[in-house]
Amino acid sequence: MAQHRDTSRKKSSGRKYGAAAGKTVASAMRRKKKGTLKSGRGGKGGTVKSRKQAIAIGLSEARKKGAKVPRKRVAPSVIRSAWNRNSGGVGVDILKTPLHFASFGIGG
Repeated sequence: MAQHRDTSRKKSSGRKYGAAAGKTVASAMRRKKKGTLKSGRGGKGGTVKSRKQAIAIGLSEARKKGAKVPRKRVAPSVIRSAWNRNSGGVGVDILKTPLHFASFGIGG
């Protein structure tokens, strides 16, 4: 007897990362391989050695260009401190999604 899948669950809305984001990450990886990828603000830090760091830099650059990249995950401590600092979190970009609040016992 065949089992039926539960169709009541919300389906994923396609790709998480856009094609432009992939190109930016690929570019960052090439620069890492070449030895020209730098970390830090304005590329004033040291040369990137880690593959993971190169990917993170590529995704960050893609985000700045407006490519389709999921929002950066924020540590609970950062959320809590931002919430406390702004007495209710008015105008805080980090706290725009109520998804974060419930899991950390703050807000509504």
